[in-house]
Amino acid sequence: MCTGQCSRFIGLALYPLAFISILCNIILFFPGWDVKYAQDGHITEEVKYMGGLVGGGLMVLVPALYIHMTGKQGCCANRCGMFLSIAFAAVGVAGALYSFIVAVLGLQNGPLCKVLLVWTTPFKDMKESYLSDHSKWILCTSPENVVEFNVGLFATLLVTSGLQLVLCAVQMVNGLFGCLCGTCVNKGVRGKMRGRGSHKLNCNSYLPVIELATGVDVIVLFMLLSSAPVSSRFGCSSCHHLHSRGPSSTMTS
Repeated sequence: MCTGQCSRFIGLALYPLAFISILCNIILFFPGWDVKYAQDGHITEEVKYMGGLVGGGLMVLVPALYIHMTGKQGCCANRCGMFLSIAFAAVGVAGALYSFIVAVLGLQNGPLCKVLLVWTTPFKDMKESYLSDHSKWILCTSPENVVEFNVGLFATLLVTSGLQLVLCAVQMVNGLFGCLCGTCVNKGVRGKMRGRGSHKLNCNSYLPVIELATGVDVIVLFMLLSSAPVSSRFGCSSCHHLHSRGPSSTMTS
């Protein structure tokens, strides 16, 4: 696989990952699938960091668009375009890393929930992780099933941002090779252009023959209709030689 095809594959793979990150972050604003908690401000702190919306979303989606363009025919499929893709991929790495860290914190600290009558984060200061002890999840009474809701979405963000991080890092290496060695996209286009050029040349090679045949017909017709010497009209050396021999010499020969 050449550098251009690799860039196209990476760009296409980053699109769904970015949309999944954005979607997960938006859903996290509505725990228990209810808007009243967002209206009252009872949202987990890590959700407000918008790691999936900004980091794994916009900061990955924009580089994905450019990386995809470097693998297609156009102005970006060259050494300069590959060099710029390294910078865009670095932005994607930063965004994916930010989303990854926020997802880790969201899983580690747990959700904001109502314990008895108080809104708090009950799992934040626990020595043992609540992730392996499901019996502790019943501490949260509201929103309903908020622990499963929080764990599922933050775990999805964790996996998604990890894949984004790997793909953007690979594109940085791929962009370096493309900058040094070039892309195979231009080579393929040049080969097609040369093939089309040679085909046109072969077709045009018949035109001189047609033009020559037409010219001979015109000369013969002119010679038959004209009574003047051919050499005086055309200046042809061979015709001039025949005219200088005269009619008698022609009949004798």
